[in-house]
Amino acid sequence: MAPHNDFQRPILLGIAGCSGSGKTTLARELATQLEATLFPLDLYYRDLSRFPLDARHHQNFDHPDSLESELFIAHICQLAAGQTIQRPVYDFASHSRVAGAFQLVAPTRFVLVEGILALHYDELHPLYDFSVYVDAPNEVCLNRRIYRDMLERGRTRESVIDQFNATAKPMADLYVLPSQSRATITVSGTESLDWSIERILNALRESGLL
Repeated sequence: MAPHNDFQRPILLGIAGCSGSGKTTLARELATQLEATLFPLDLYYRDLSRFPLDARHHQNFDHPDSLESELFIAHICQLAAGQTIQRPVYDFASHSRVAGAFQLVAPTRFVLVEGILALHYDELHPLYDFSVYVDAPNEVCLNRRIYRDMLERGRTRESVIDQFNATAKPMADLYVLPSQSRATITVSGTESLDWSIERILNALRESGLL
């Protein structure tokens, strides 16, 4: 873990868990309570606009290579150094970045890095002052993923189920679940959100970070 000191370097928290575990909901609520900068890794999917649309839907979006890790690692390092970044804008329906668009993101006292692979990358681990893994059963994750992808990403139920079985679960077994061992604390994605937040806040206080 990166040492905490009196100089006002942002405090970095990593929040990981399988797709549909509840990590994004938890990260958003925690960001609100801490008045933190939220950094979702999902916005760093590689731009697939060079491929036909049908081919884009069949890419493996759960493998670490699907994310432009070089860019988000550089951006997280910049935020950790107190610098503002230009974050890309990603269109999930077309699996492409919005050309010429970006969002200026400045660090606050806390920066929350959230994503299924937030604890996977070796380069990020030394930057975190604290990390959380959100655990949930496969059935819960799948049902939540169906609801989210149909509502927010224009997917069909069948396509979400097919993708879960073909890539999401196998990739989670390989890359996401093992990263739980790197977490400072594990919370349940099926327990009360308030209870999970309280556990995390208490752990942050005990660590001297809050």
